Amino acid sequence: MATILSSDPPAHRRYQMSISTVGVVGLGNMGLGMAKSLVRAGFSVIGYDISDARRAQVEAEGVRFLPLAEVLNGADALVFSLPFAKDVEAVVTAPGGLLSRSDRKVVVIDTSTSDPGTTRRLATRLAETGHGLLDAPVSGGPSGAETGSLTMMIGGEAADMELAQGVIAALSAKAVHVGASGAGNIAKLVNNMLVAAHLVTTGEALKLSESAGLSAEEALKVVNAATGRSAISEAMVPRWVIPATFDSGFSAGLMRKDLRLALELAAETGSPTPLCSRAGEIWEEARQGRIPDTADFTLMADYRSK
Repeated sequence: MATILSSDPPAHRRYQMSISTVGVVGLGNMGLGMAKSLVRAGFSVIGYDISDARRAQVEAEGVRFLPLAEVLNGADALVFSLPFAKDVEAVVTAPGGLLSRSDRKVVVIDTSTSDPGTTRRLATRLAETGHGLLDAPVSGGPSGAETGSLTMMIGGEAADMELAQGVIAALSAKAVHVGASGAGNIAKLVNNMLVAAHLVTTGEALKLSESAGLSAEEALKVVNAATGRSAISEAMVPRWVIPATFDSGFSAGLMRKDLRLALELAAETGSPTPLCSRAGEIWEEARQGRIPDTADFTLMADYRSK
């Protein structure tokens, strides 16, 4: 059964004594927002990003920008926000870093969306040196990171989640422990496979409505009051698609990566995904045309495009 932890203040005060310094590795749209939430919650925050150009912005938010080795060796807990599984593995296995530490147990909260196999392998390596790894991908985007209101789906040892509860509470409005190591990433991949497909189908439905003489705005009133609604139709389309801002902060390239990982997992497990596989093909076809990897992922629901 899933365990849900709320982010109430007493829980944070309880754990602040054991974790006072948090290191954040990866200070992009999501990582910097999470670092700011940790500062606001009262933690001392140190951080690293591959781009030194972020230093001034990061330090203006009260985060000490340090070399990677100093972050890995100076933090009581670590939060990763990295693009790919290979990046997570490179940080975990960095020479002179976390695997060399023996002064205390460090829990890594990896908010990256990764593949479950890599997560389980790294969790085993960290456990062998006395540390913990929680795969804790998030939902809520940059605004959720900035306000500490993310939803986290967490896999890993219950004891590690308990130890890191204060950090988790500072980052999230809801944290769901879904199972053992890798389970958080499975949940996120399933979720994002649905998001990718919903963006395609919602865009097609709104295009049909417009072509038949009913505006997308009017169609949405019905869809969102009926059974066709989703987070795409209720939140993303009104916020980013109808006004044509397309600035959610999540790239089409990252969505393609998550969808690819989900479909690879389906292939590994022998689970048939005919509709979502076709959605994957549509996402790939759009890469060379109107939706390059650098574009915002909500462009896939743009009913105005041809």
